[in-house]
Amino acid sequence: MLTTNDEHRPLRPATSLVHGGTMRSPFGETSEALFLTQGFVYETAEAAERRFKGEEPGFVYSRYANPTTRMFEERMIALEGAEDARATASGMAAVSAALQCSVKAGDHVVAARALFGSCRYIIETVLGRAGVASTLVDGRDLDQWRAAVRPETKVFFLESPTNPTLEVVDIAAVAEIAHAAGAILIVDNVFATPLQQKPLELGADVVVYSATKHIDGQGRCLGGVILSNQTWIDETLQDFFRHTGPSLSPFNAWTLLKGLETLPLRVAQQSANAARLADFLAASPKVARVLYPGRADHPDAAVIARQMKGGSTLVAFELAGGKEAAFRLSNALRIVKISNNLGDAKSLITHPATTTHKSLTEEARAELGIGPGLLRLSAGIEDGEDLLEDFERALRLA
Repeated sequence: MLTTNDEHRPLRPATSLVHGGTMRSPFGETSEALFLTQGFVYETAEAAERRFKGEEPGFVYSRYANPTTRMFEERMIALEGAEDARATASGMAAVSAALQCSVKAGDHVVAARALFGSCRYIIETVLGRAGVASTLVDGRDLDQWRAAVRPETKVFFLESPTNPTLEVVDIAAVAEIAHAAGAILIVDNVFATPLQQKPLELGADVVVYSATKHIDGQGRCLGGVILSNQTWIDETLQDFFRHTGPSLSPFNAWTLLKGLETLPLRVAQQSANAARLADFLAASPKVARVLYPGRADHPDAAVIARQMKGGSTLVAFELAGGKEAAFRLSNALRIVKISNNLGDAKSLITHPATTTHKSLTEEARAELGIGPGLLRLSAGIEDGEDLLEDFERALRLA
């Protein structure tokens, strides 16, 4: 039943992901319009001057903003509960821009050591070349975060759950430590999706996504997005974004808008399949360990219960037979495909030690728990029984 306040109530996620941020042209199209344009025209020279001064609303250049891209940003803002956002050409463009615009030479970054290889490269190599120091810590050890703080510390960075071992970091606790040190916390929330975890509600200042993953989720295009409060977007990110050009193409923004419409349906099915497969794998004598945020035996189960609304679409598991067994299992799967991507409608399996985390030293991989027998499974939307049968058969061969 409707009440007098319902017209002001925010839309629930599934509805917002279909209707949020939509701008219609005079033609009244049902699907969002694709504004595949580089620039825009003005009625008069005076209007152009006002537009560039920010004295009147409107678009100037698609590197800065575009109507289709803005619709994607607005829809993500509604879903995440942020004040503003900027869409980027890839997830790594989002990570790189969020970090680089927040620091300068002489500053210091503290990051959880369990990171995607490219994120670690940005922090240790790209920022290092610019004179920004960094310290990597065990993200689950709050004392290590505290001990790493220096007077020049400006940014904390983490991903949770982590890639590929699905460690879960206490975002609220780390945010409190960051703020006490006068730093901001940037969270890569790709593995949880905005449906299963809300870092801004937990105290994070900035959230980044590879929209390539669940948001598109159908293997079609690259994309990323940075979300935060209005002040940080305006004062810290905006000029960097305008002048360095990591912006998302309008076509990819349109594709991502279409992906957002089905995000809740896909994530629900993917998570259900992942949970069933995690339980099945945990019961196999050929599997040495299983890491899944929805299981009671996950090492971070208490934190998961506090900060996540669901399990995950991903499962990490380790075969007792090492790399050879991992390769045999991967090669024996028929439905599940070998790929370094994740969050797709198709189930995908990855051997991190030889692909996504190959650039790390053997010692660094061992420290992160990335052994030669570790596999990362991204569950798709296929029938769960078919996936179970696929793994049952492959385990026999492995």
